[in-house]
Amino acid sequence: MVFLRVDGVEFSYRSIDVLKNIRFDVDRGEIVSIVGPNGSGKTTLLRVIDGILKPRKGSVYIDGKTVHSLSRRDIAKIFGYVPQRLASLQPVTVIEFVVTGRKPYILFTPTKKDYEKAFEILKEIGMEDKANRRITELSGGELQMILIARALVSEPRILLLDEPTSNLDPHHQIEIMNLIKRIARDKNIAVLMALHDLTLAYRYSDNVIMMRRGEVFSIGPPEKVLTEENILYVYGVKTMVIPELKTIVFLESIAKY
Repeated sequence: MVFLRVDGVEFSYRSIDVLKNIRFDVDRGEIVSIVGPNGSGKTTLLRVIDGILKPRKGSVYIDGKTVHSLSRRDIAKIFGYVPQRLASLQPVTVIEFVVTGRKPYILFTPTKKDYEKAFEILKEIGMEDKANRRITELSGGELQMILIARALVSEPRILLLDEPTSNLDPHHQIEIMNLIKRIARDKNIAVLMALHDLTLAYRYSDNVIMMRRGEVFSIGPPEKVLTEENILYVYGVKTMVIPELKTIVFLESIAKY
């Protein structure tokens, strides 16, 4: 049985169609990047998969069960969601922040076991020395690592990430992407992430979903999807794809596409 299936999903904001007939499957341990221009529906798709938004048509299935047949508590145990940005940050410690990810298991207040699990995850990602630091004192790269830790502490089977490398320097981008790859392989977690950086998508993905105007334009291995022809058509940008380096160089944009 397919682990995660998105089957004919359509979604609209009022009268505006945002997602149109989206179909794909994801297996355990697989890393899938969702790419496309701004407004192509990447974030909306992640929110539909997570059950935050309900599709107008179609369904999302986990092991044969539709996401919307599950309770929010059960959904929170299946999905670990890392948003692109947080509305605000309270000056709590890192360990206090991470333990909030245990919410689907907490009845009243976090227990010793919850804090132990939070510290265990911090140790796994090499951030245990930050446990008593204030969240507001962290760098951008450190905060992104802690957001991933909070998603992992619920022991999810699927990790959803919305632009996990945005506004990070190259060092932290590589650090985050290596962490995501290790999580997928070691924990056998399916990973879906919206990405703007096509080179990172090329290097770290098992499969890529390229979206255009709310539809899946192309889907498959990076070398089949991230071609110069596809990028020109979808983004309106001329590129040079260097397969042996798994690198995409942007050359120039065109006026109309």
